[in-house]
Amino acid sequence: MNTAPVRTIELLSPAKNLECGKAAIDHGADAVYIGGPGFGARKNAGNSLDDIEQLISYAHLFGVKVYIALNTLLFDNELQAANELAHQVYQLGADALIIQDMGLLETDLPPIPIHASTQTDNRSLDKVKFLENVGFDQIVLARELSINEIDTIRQATTVPLEYFIHGALCVCYSGQCYMSAAINKRSANRGECAQPCRLKYSLKTRNGEELYHDKHLLSLKDLNLSGHLEQLVDAGISSFKIEGRLKDKDYVANVTAHYRQLLDEIITRRNDVVRASSGTSAASYTPEVGKSFNRGFTSYFINGRSTGIWSIDSPKNRGEQIGKVIQVGKDHFTIAGNTPIHNGDGLSFYTKKKELTGLKVNRTEGNKIYTNSMKDIRQGMNLFRNFDKAFTDSVNNNTTQRKIKANILLSENDNGFTLSIKDTDGLASSITRSLDTQTANNPERALEQIQTQIAKLGTTIFEADNVHINLKSNWFFKAKDLNGLRRELIECHLQKRQAHFKAKERVIHPNSVPFPKSELNFTANIINQKAQQFYARHGVTSSDWGFEKLANTSNAELMRTRHCLLYMNNQCLKEHPEARRLLPLTLYNDKDSYLLEFDCKNCEMIIKKAK
Repeated sequence: MNTAPVRTIELLSPAKNLECGKAAIDHGADAVYIGGPGFGARKNAGNSLDDIEQLISYAHLFGVKVYIALNTLLFDNELQAANELAHQVYQLGADALIIQDMGLLETDLPPIPIHASTQTDNRSLDKVKFLENVGFDQIVLARELSINEIDTIRQATTVPLEYFIHGALCVCYSGQCYMSAAINKRSANRGECAQPCRLKYSLKTRNGEELYHDKHLLSLKDLNLSGHLEQLVDAGISSFKIEGRLKDKDYVANVTAHYRQLLDEIITRRNDVVRASSGTSAASYTPEVGKSFNRGFTSYFINGRSTGIWSIDSPKNRGEQIGKVIQVGKDHFTIAGNTPIHNGDGLSFYTKKKELTGLKVNRTEGNKIYTNSMKDIRQGMNLFRNFDKAFTDSVNNNTTQRKIKANILLSENDNGFTLSIKDTDGLASSITRSLDTQTANNPERALEQIQTQIAKLGTTIFEADNVHINLKSNWFFKAKDLNGLRRELIECHLQKRQAHFKAKERVIHPNSVPFPKSELNFTANIINQKAQQFYARHGVTSSDWGFEKLANTSNAELMRTRHCLLYMNNQCLKEHPEARRLLPLTLYNDKDSYLLEFDCKNCEMIIKKAK
């Protein structure tokens, strides 16, 4: 007999704004994460408190949680405002705060669950156990971890673990990248990353030999773990996170619907996991993540190291391959391929200089494609589609609604007529009213009309699973009376669901659990005195200021990554020790130059500013 406890599985979707948040919920998210008016680590993804309140109100109807990203590193003069924001979203009913700065824990936070952001660099068992003992309610693991590493952490901890399953990848360990801050003082840890990892670089050896020229050497493909979800369930992941707080509504809807289907399939056939929220979503289109923005897909390090993780030729959305150009005319070209092309589609291709560029389709005649510009089109080149107009229209114009099934009963008693509803969560509401009645001339038809009127739930969040009628006589009711009774009942039940799914309260009580290290350098990201106090209370005897407050950053690690350029060039120093003759390697472009170091014990590459 299986006595393992049942675990709740959460699909966590991003929300750039209220519209995206609602789309995520409608398409099956169990939780959404969103930035407030400030301190959300995405400068261009802030939201008003009014919009946050609307999203929470809508989400809680389905038992969906709303997590507020408050994961920016904070200077001393910002702590009070961040704390005030925490109290404001708590009052609105937010379900958790996602934080990076430990200084916040030294302020009087409201009694709200706290999640450790991926920016807290959670890649070791010691770190995760520490955060669990501090009192964090959920911990976002580093994207670089393999299934085996996740399982090791799960076996030694009980805190819910969150893991990214889809979206853009940072080449550096999250929270540990200082490249943007070093180049132009735009700190990634303060929501201002300039994404230098997406730029072109060349790579040369100590003798000046160029191994790569003008390639996107630090640009990774996008994560897609569609085929690894059950592995992650078995390894102990509870929250399956989609990246994309800067993505638009169509992206969020499509990707959320895709993973909802996959997780539902797993949940349906297992008895050890259940879904975290209520309702069902039936998209009016077939979700395809390959149709949404992506740089090509990778499973990253989920099953160990591999070479297919970078998008070396371009950081842009190349799209799906649709064919090859076989003939070039004056104002059109012909392709060989079976994929239908539509007016308004966006196509992409590589020029002779291997630059990814694109064009818009004006019209088509079979496999002939007409466009405004024929520049760089050449016979024999591969063609890709990075914007499928028909698919995007189907996503944006879809009628997907999230519905909660319910049983409805109309009964007669001494006080009049009672209309009752009981939903799949076991919540029930009822109202009793006096209604004008007449004896039905056609009882069978009258009964059908009653059932039809009561079951008309339309654009509400409910769907009638069963409608039961229990009357003492064969009555005829006016349609407007039944409609009014039904609307009043639904409003009453919505209020009941709102009250039932209120956020849970949680208080972190300060303790002195020792931090895994007693001395910390700038990578601990301490830029305020409260954070210093936090680490001191946890046994840290020496700590440096974070990069944003360092006086001298000339020899600082700007990036530490598992993405190794020697490995990608088939010159791993463990397997090819003779490759040491190439060192040191220099990464450079027109503006900047960096020195590469290799920590082969930990299979990591380190980037520093060249002197």
